[in-house]
Amino acid sequence: MPLFIRDEAVDRLASEVQNALKTSTKKEAVRIALEHELERARRQRPLTEVVADLQARVAALGPGDPDFDMKRFTDEMWGDI
Repeated sequence: MPLFIRDEAVDRLASEVQNALKTSTKKEAVRIALEHELERARRQRPLTEVVADLQARVAALGPGDPDFDMKRFTDEMWGDI
């Protein structure tokens, strides 16, 4: 089934992709671009999964030091600036 897109911005983008990829047709450029985007979308992990992994890494560090003084640490780090 053919795909007809009558949009100047999309046509311009297709031309830019065609030039960048050095394809012989816009159709080929669009096909490659769509394949790459689909591959990228399939590799992308859900945000909830990324956050869960980060939380597990933080938990693996162990509990924080309740006596740690962040203000003093920062002041010492920056010195007299």
